[in-house]
Amino acid sequence: MADSDQPPAVSELLRGLGDSVRDDFTRNRRVMSFAEYLELVCSDPTRQMRSAAQYIVDAFDHFGSSQVKYPWGEVRHFHMFDAPWANGEDRLFGQEHVQNAVYRVMRSFVQDGRPNKLILLHGPNGSAKSTFIRCLGRGMEHYSTLDEGALYRFSWIFPATKSTKGGIGFGGAGGVATDALDSFAYLADDQIDARLGDELRDHPLLLVPVDDRWRLIDQLLGPSIKSQAFNVSDYLRQGSLSPKNRAIYDALLASYQGNYVQVLRHVRIERFEISHRYRTGWVTVEPQLSVDATERQVTADRTLGALPPSLQSVSLHEFGGEVVGANRGMIEFDDLLKRPLEHYKYLLTTVERAALSMTSATLFLDVTFIGSSNDIHLAAFREIPDFQSFKGRIELVRVPLLLDVRHEEQLYQARIKEAAGRRHIAPHTAWVAALWAVLSRMRKPQIERFPSTLAEVIGKLSPLDKAELYSTGQVPDDLAPDRARELAAQVKELWHESDTYPIYEGRVGASPREMQTVLLGAAGSTRYDYVSPLVVLDEIVELCKQTSLYEFLRQDVQPGGYHDHKKLADVVRGRLFDKIDDEVRAAVGLVEESEYGRVFERYVSHVMHAIKKEKVRNPQTGRMEEPDEGLMKDVERTLEITGRADDFRHSLISKIGAWSLDHRGQKPVMSDIFSDLLRKLRDAYFEKHKKTIAKGITDLVMLLSGNEGSLSIESRTRAETALDTLITKHGYSRESARDLVGTLATLRYR
Repeated sequence: MADSDQPPAVSELLRGLGDSVRDDFTRNRRVMSFAEYLELVCSDPTRQMRSAAQYIVDAFDHFGSSQVKYPWGEVRHFHMFDAPWANGEDRLFGQEHVQNAVYRVMRSFVQDGRPNKLILLHGPNGSAKSTFIRCLGRGMEHYSTLDEGALYRFSWIFPATKSTKGGIGFGGAGGVATDALDSFAYLADDQIDARLGDELRDHPLLLVPVDDRWRLIDQLLGPSIKSQAFNVSDYLRQGSLSPKNRAIYDALLASYQGNYVQVLRHVRIERFEISHRYRTGWVTVEPQLSVDATERQVTADRTLGALPPSLQSVSLHEFGGEVVGANRGMIEFDDLLKRPLEHYKYLLTTVERAALSMTSATLFLDVTFIGSSNDIHLAAFREIPDFQSFKGRIELVRVPLLLDVRHEEQLYQARIKEAAGRRHIAPHTAWVAALWAVLSRMRKPQIERFPSTLAEVIGKLSPLDKAELYSTGQVPDDLAPDRARELAAQVKELWHESDTYPIYEGRVGASPREMQTVLLGAAGSTRYDYVSPLVVLDEIVELCKQTSLYEFLRQDVQPGGYHDHKKLADVVRGRLFDKIDDEVRAAVGLVEESEYGRVFERYVSHVMHAIKKEKVRNPQTGRMEEPDEGLMKDVERTLEITGRADDFRHSLISKIGAWSLDHRGQKPVMSDIFSDLLRKLRDAYFEKHKKTIAKGITDLVMLLSGNEGSLSIESRTRAETALDTLITKHGYSRESARDLVGTLATLRYR
């Protein structure tokens, strides 16, 4: 092996690692004196003066946001919940209304000067309450590692006797004199007798006396920053040092006979990072835990025997527990209402006063309280007499189960991929589970809430119709154009219809936890060498039999197929084969899929010119000609348009105009605006050529089953091309294509 290929020596590796860590330590200003920190505050006051609530708001803003459009409206999506620091692992799907609700509450905390309420996320089990808090906490963790998210605390440094001349109760002479030092922050360990840390991570500016702190804050903010509506928290304006820090501060000030600058020499400013693992700035309280804070006297600790005499006589207490660990950040109460009431009654005063009463002292806090609860426990909590006391200190944020099939599918794709390992996953496997889960959550509309002209249409909506309306805005195919437009305009009202109901849409139905059982069963099945959507359907049917285990299966069946979970499995099976049919027909079809779009765009162009009474240019000859009435009527016959043709044509142009107003500067996309009409054109074409397509599918099945020898060269070539399309474009394997296309042929093309 050449010398250049030899691995570097261990000493070189260690040297390189050491240089890297030292550079990071210096660059990120891990340690500094109080004077250096004050210089940092002066250079960027708003960043250094933010409270825990403002820090969380800044973490939201740091990752950015964008507007997401749904059929029911437009909403802001915060990119923090995409988990960019982990390439999307454990991200939150959907739930933008929860993101915005929590963000608004946090902003209100900033304006009020302190977090004066506990944010309680409530919803059914499996609705992503914990996922939301985990994304929020991990976002804070990542943000705290960045320069713009730097957080600081302080500790007390007491120089060693041997290296001190004079000072507070340190005897002896010799060694390195420290009298001339402006700060003890950078002393080496062998020059330090004792270091007292701060478990509460008090903000360093609390070392400035209150009156002086007020003047300093007002001076640093100035008119320009005040005009930006930056609000300094009550914790920073009026807060006090923790009892231990106050005792040390007072003892040092007395020893130095009021020399404040001498006291600050003992202060070492240290950067810290939010860490759930080390319970720093983000702590989770599980339901079984009953004590959230503790204290112990530390002055008797033998390791602190080197403290100067002026401090050895002071009673110092060290505080611990979940609330203490979470200070300057966020404390999460998981399943809060599962705990006995007595275990969280203290939250009333703690949240209201931002203070926690201990045996020997009161701790002043800067912490945001957030918790989770399922709706069953919340409903029971509402019935107890003490609920009114808690009501004013709790901000309720509802977290329903997802109602958008696309989000549910994304969630299941990640889970089934992990469960499947290296096995192939057939197309639509996660989608089948997602669609059935969402259909099980649908609630029958109350028609009296809608215009009388729409009452009949909305009353006939099936769970599948609602799911497609919510996900893509697709209206039922059999609606007249005017009714379709009216229904599309009511999607937002339909989406929010049950918001005020106790049993709201998304509260009852199959949760991701139940579907996890289905997906694991399908992934572990040996029926196929791959994970099949047909096995997922079989697992769903088995799940539907377990009515004693799952409450949502015991709901009364409503007209229209609502809560008829076995029938919904059949609906999903039908839609699965609709999807497979679309893909297979396109793969063996005689025309390109884009041809439907070209025909429709040509139709729209002729309609626009006809309405304007203008001629249209013939693309072949280049001559200006009258709009082709024959083309327009042929397309309208295919679309089965009823009523006057002129009314339908004017409605098309109006719809394009409305789309253009919402998408200024963009060229109209016909496939987005008229997806339902394009689908009708495609279906009409395939119906017209059904025999030819059936022959193509039969040839494909022959190829997949190993009987290609009986096919003509032309038929075999076409079948191989179709198979290649299914594999490369749609994600089938040869085996999954054989089984799914074979079943499709048996069901629909026999």
